[in-house]
Amino acid sequence: MKIILHLIVIIVLFVVYVRYLESKSVFYPAGPLFATPAELGLPFEDVTIQTEDNIKIHGWLIKAPSAGSTLVFFHGNAGNIGDRLEKIELFNRMGLNILIIDYRGYGKSDGHPTESGVYKDAVAAYDYLRKRDDMKEKNIVGYGASLGGAIAIDLATKRALSCLIVDSTFSSAVDIAKRIYPFVPSFLIRTKLDSAAKIKGITIPKLFIHSAEDTVIPIALGRKLYDVASGPKEFIEIRGDHNDGHIFDQERIREGIREFLRDQDLIK
Repeated sequence: MKIILHLIVIIVLFVVYVRYLESKSVFYPAGPLFATPAELGLPFEDVTIQTEDNIKIHGWLIKAPSAGSTLVFFHGNAGNIGDRLEKIELFNRMGLNILIIDYRGYGKSDGHPTESGVYKDAVAAYDYLRKRDDMKEKNIVGYGASLGGAIAIDLATKRALSCLIVDSTFSSAVDIAKRIYPFVPSFLIRTKLDSAAKIKGITIPKLFIHSAEDTVIPIALGRKLYDVASGPKEFIEIRGDHNDGHIFDQERIREGIREFLRDQDLIK
């Protein structure tokens, strides 16, 4: 009997440990915003959006003159929107409006991040754009980096996007966990982020961006996601690590995205 009790205690402690690892691995929210688009000389609107479960999320809307398309921007699992100014500037120079949000628990947004919660945040951001008189007739492009790629993909299963751009993202949370924590059985992973399953049914044009030098999310997981995706689709392989590819290979990313969006008649 003592052996059985000891085994039960060990199993319970292991499950608790796995839950702790999972909670620390998926979301790394940061509070204060240390910079805004004003640092780039870009006018912007502070926006507050209410989700279907009554959480208020914060974001910025940055307009570009005569833009016919709006990019809704979903960032990675760490930091907040104040850390994404370089990419905001990149998309602004392409002539896109940009709505970037902080998920619940990030930046000035209320609540606590969960997988189901951040999906609701994305839907609320899309619906907010469609309700604005100056945005409802415009094309909406989904862009997600890293974790944000999974969120953008989920949004594409629920709302009509013109196209989808996923940057340095992965096939599923289980696939990531197998690489980082190979000793953890997959059935214990509660967070799914199963983009590979979802993307099979998404038929809008898709652009995948990933670096062969990415040490956080191996390109093999980006390729796996691309391989199972339905067409039309494109893949751009870049240089640089997970968080600095847009710096080290800026021209390839800029021109690749620009050409992709021009092919869809979304920018000039």
